[in-house]
Amino acid sequence: MDEVEVVVAHSERATLRVGDVFLKVDADRARVDAEVEAMSRAPVPTPEVLWREPPVLAIAALPGTTLGRLGGPSTGSSAAWAAAGAAIRKLHDAPLPPRSGRAGRSADALTAELDTECALLVTNGLLPADLVTRNRRVAEAAFRPWTPAFTHGDLQIAHVFLDGDEVTGIIDWSEAGRGDALYDLATFTLGHEERLDDVLAGYGTGVDLDVIRAWWSLRSLLAVRWLIEHGFDPFAPGCEVDVLRSRT
Repeated sequence: MDEVEVVVAHSERATLRVGDVFLKVDADRARVDAEVEAMSRAPVPTPEVLWREPPVLAIAALPGTTLGRLGGPSTGSSAAWAAAGAAIRKLHDAPLPPRSGRAGRSADALTAELDTECALLVTNGLLPADLVTRNRRVAEAAFRPWTPAFTHGDLQIAHVFLDGDEVTGIIDWSEAGRGDALYDLATFTLGHEERLDDVLAGYGTGVDLDVIRAWWSLRSLLAVRWLIEHGFDPFAPGCEVDVLRSRT
């Protein structure tokens, strides 16, 4: 029997790998429905759905490797990062899906969530007030009108697989839907700012760098407390707290 590898596990969902099969267990059936629907609509390579028996979704492993992970070294050539950028652009230019995704939250909703989160970060002593205030100010640039795009919603570099300079697939679509394209680009380059130019070489024009920086701060501020409460370490080198500290 193949060894069972726990890829990620917390109170909301878990992903296990058994040989060449990934088993995703999610208590939220709507999230599984959204993932399957998004993969069927996405114009980029996605994993093959092998079977589905709620709350479990079985998908085939993808060939290739990722470009790295948050907190670790980035790998791959400039051409590989550009290829990822081109695939992201293809997704963003596709016909819009019917539902709003994680990247499609309204400015009012995000502002309220961010204000609450910033207050808790300081009150609970998780981050110094000046660091939170500085990044809250940077995050303001994300609150502007944007044209909806087909977004992935959780486009971490660990979710994009390449074989050489060719994208072989993108995984974890449960947060996909209509949203702000720059949210995806910021998520993909979070903690790897030195690769942004390579990604944009493949993605193309129409990118406001101040908004990318704003999403780096905004996403990190919203993530810190959740990560701590779910057993992850946003203080690890190169992770969310270092991203916040890099903002001037």
